[in-house]
Amino acid sequence: MSIVLGLLLLIVLVALGAVAWAIGIYNGLVTGRNGYKNAFAQIDVQMTRRFDLIPNLVETVKGYMKHERETLEAVIQARNSAMAGLGAAKGNPGDPAAMQQLASADGSLGNALGRMFALSEAYPDLKASANMAQLTEELASTENRVAFARQAFNDAVMSFNNRREVFPSSFIANAFNFQQAALLGIAADEAHKREAPKVSF
Repeated sequence: MSIVLGLLLLIVLVALGAVAWAIGIYNGLVTGRNGYKNAFAQIDVQMTRRFDLIPNLVETVKGYMKHERETLEAVIQARNSAMAGLGAAKGNPGDPAAMQQLASADGSLGNALGRMFALSEAYPDLKASANMAQLTEELASTENRVAFARQAFNDAVMSFNNRREVFPSSFIANAFNFQQAALLGIAADEAHKREAPKVSF
């Protein structure tokens, strides 16, 4: 009788250990998913700050660049597109389609701002404007914050994906439908930004 009771107790202990192991893995996956969602929230904060600065920048530039209406409209359109991309990504951070849409829209905004800044070089009064200097500095600072937030998000996504894919966690991840999260990278049409600049003498 004591042997049967001992076997039964061993089976119960093994079953409880297996359940505790599965719960630990599940909780780790949930923690990882919440980690990259929190990291994306930081991207949201910094990108929203950037989007809020752009209308002030355009208004400042508009007074000097009267003949560059097309460029200014392109900046506003790119800003609105990037805001829509951010809104879509907020609903499902880590979704490959949402991350691709956001990366593409963000790249278009960067290109439009780059064209505007390049054109502003032809306007000495604009370059000398204290308001323009302050807005440019704030935008540059915000761009750095976006870059750091993007890096933190990508690190959190990589950590989650690693946790999701390693053995034996992959069994629990698949059983509970934990999907692989996508990194927020550079859009395909912005691939030139990955290349190191070429310097020649």
